[in-house]
Amino acid sequence: MSSYLIRNASILGGPAQDILVAEGTFQQIGTGLTAEADVEIDATGLVALPGLVDLHTHLREPGREDAETVLTGTQAAAKGGYTAVHAMANTFPVADTAGVVEQVWRLGKESGYCDVQPVGAVTVGLEGKKLAELGAMHDSAAGVRVFSDDGKCVDDAVIMRRALEYVKAFDGVVAQHAQEPRLTEGAQMNEGQVSGELGLGGWPAVAEEAIIARDVLLAAHVGSRLHVCHVSTAGSVEIIRWAKAKGWDVTAEVTPHHLLLTDELVRSYDPVYKVNPPLRTAEDVQALRDALADGTIDAVATDHAPHPAEDKDCEWAVAAMGMVGLETALSVVQQAMVDTGLLNWEGVADRMSHRPARIGRLAGHGRPVSVGEPANLVLFDPAYRGTVNPESFATRSRNTPYRGLDLPGRVHATFLRGTATVLAGELVEPGEPA
Repeated sequence: MSSYLIRNASILGGPAQDILVAEGTFQQIGTGLTAEADVEIDATGLVALPGLVDLHTHLREPGREDAETVLTGTQAAAKGGYTAVHAMANTFPVADTAGVVEQVWRLGKESGYCDVQPVGAVTVGLEGKKLAELGAMHDSAAGVRVFSDDGKCVDDAVIMRRALEYVKAFDGVVAQHAQEPRLTEGAQMNEGQVSGELGLGGWPAVAEEAIIARDVLLAAHVGSRLHVCHVSTAGSVEIIRWAKAKGWDVTAEVTPHHLLLTDELVRSYDPVYKVNPPLRTAEDVQALRDALADGTIDAVATDHAPHPAEDKDCEWAVAAMGMVGLETALSVVQQAMVDTGLLNWEGVADRMSHRPARIGRLAGHGRPVSVGEPANLVLFDPAYRGTVNPESFATRSRNTPYRGLDLPGRVHATFLRGTATVLAGELVEPGEPA
């Protein structure tokens, strides 16, 4: 394992310091370090953040390797500054057994680009009818702690209650895709002025808010942990804020695209903007930004959803929902939150590393950049400006809503337990899995 002496890095946006990385940990931090290292990196102007943690990544393997594999998805994650991702369960077959989650976990170990923590399905086949093998998935080598039917809502209140009760035994959490299915039948985009003008089926905010309201009450009733996936409306923010004020164990995430994009983009009829939940209004975007800033929303999660070209390059009505997001997340957060003064870099580290790791109970991640801690690190250049070119992505898919847009910032380097996975913005072979 190589050692690295990183010169003049701004840790969490603070004064420039040197960082010695060796034997998988931060060995020394200070100014004017004289230690020898295999590689020296000039980090002048770069911000040093703890390795990012994504609570919501679709790696598609097994079953949809035409869209993504664990290898390509973790390479994309590394290029985005991530050292750990949670792999969602809507694969083929569904990750609803110990065998499937262990397969995904082992594929992550083999890739070496970031840690992969499988998310287990709440119900068998994501069908919402019968609880999956929650205990067996937790007891497996994958050690599953997060369970979600993401892509579908656990809309049966009895099933949701049972799941919340079950995961209490091992401090697990149910991550809910909040979407009342009866209120979104045939929905194509956010219900509002734009949907009315375009004649597209509307997806009302209340379809999300009603499920969140029900589930925070259920979580409080059974004394369990609830995590709300991809919050997208101002009303959802108010419900979560209320639940937290009551002291209930509720956490929430927001995607980068819901912090930046609005339903006005759907006027183009470009299916790249078709996503679940849909892009909302400018008022919703501002409410989400404010909630992330004040901590009501705990985390930024990408909902990285790769699709092959044929599933997106078609008419709007039949196009798949979802966007890739791992490689642009930090840049979008800089534009939406840092450059607007809503968050500083310490806040970014909290929302994109510390809290996601804590929610997912990932030991060794989300730790401070301090001597003795695991050297999970990203060096980010906030002064960089560049045009998004999907052809340079590591992900197998190209369905990004940012194609051709100028976004700030670029990941310069990523380290996973002291091993470089990205240097000078390019992937490097991480070597043998840790």
